[in-house]
Amino acid sequence: MTLGGANVWSNFSYGYRNESPSGWLLNPDRSRLILFTRNKKSNSNNIRIYAHTYYANDIGEPSAIKSSSQMHLDNAWDKWHDLQLEGWTFEELELPESA
Repeated sequence: MTLGGANVWSNFSYGYRNESPSGWLLNPDRSRLILFTRNKKSNSNNIRIYAHTYYANDIGEPSAIKSSSQMHLDNAWDKWHDLQLEGWTFEELELPESA
């Protein structure tokens, strides 16, 4: 290690480090959810993200799909951050089992 810290490595985490937005966002009135997932068929220099919008039940879980869209990575990050600024919250949910 050199003085000044140029070659210092730390093991501290300051949140998630994701290459793409991933997970569920729930709107403030708990009526809609958006699931962000990476399109696994997109190549690394043209990453595409799916945004699946669901209607939410009274406890904030997905009940029925409303719509789906696909967007470029930069647009997905913009949407992810804009929704959080509007009060949408990150939720840890799993997709419901299909009957």
